[in-house]
Amino acid sequence: MMIAINTKTETSTLLDYYDLFINYGAVQKLYKKNEIIFNEDDWAGFFYIIVEGSVRMFNRNEEGKEFIQGYFTTGQSFGEPPLLINEKYPTTAACIKDSVLLKLSRDHFFHLLKENPNFQMIFLKILSKRIIGKAKSSKDIINQNTKQKIISFLNAQKGSKTKERVLISYTRQEIANFTGLRVETVIRICSKLKNEKVIDIIDHKIYF
Repeated sequence: MMIAINTKTETSTLLDYYDLFINYGAVQKLYKKNEIIFNEDDWAGFFYIIVEGSVRMFNRNEEGKEFIQGYFTTGQSFGEPPLLINEKYPTTAACIKDSVLLKLSRDHFFHLLKENPNFQMIFLKILSKRIIGKAKSSKDIINQNTKQKIISFLNAQKGSKTKERVLISYTRQEIANFTGLRVETVIRICSKLKNEKVIDIIDHKIYF
């Protein structure tokens, strides 16, 4: 079932290969806001791609506080490492809002990789870019002061696609979870950033 694939990956997302996944048995499923996709310690059984929506991966401590491991949005996959090595998930994944996911069983995903070596390289490049991005983001969060941690988070969500201000679709609590700050600190810093005209806050939503 080998399929001709465009190997230009600079601006590619996995949705560019939607038909390829469907041909190998992927199914599309709607998940509701806050619905759990998989739990920590579940065995990894599927390759997931976000067709529309967003997903957070997190751990929760004994007091119920969440520590965010990552956010994923349209065109991205998530949860691959344990799938690739047949391990249990180290985190829980849940939808931030109503989302449409494409899911492909582990066996079919490996079959796809085996029969499409060009896609292997595409997948490795996409995965490598994400790992490097996460490492840079983590370094910034560790090394910077409180204000710069929040600005680094906002920059990571906006990306470099536009100079116009865009909606940052995360709550103050979610920003706190990701940066390791207290939500009260995030609220205070966001108010300061608004006064400094670094961000806009409209209807309680952040634009950066």
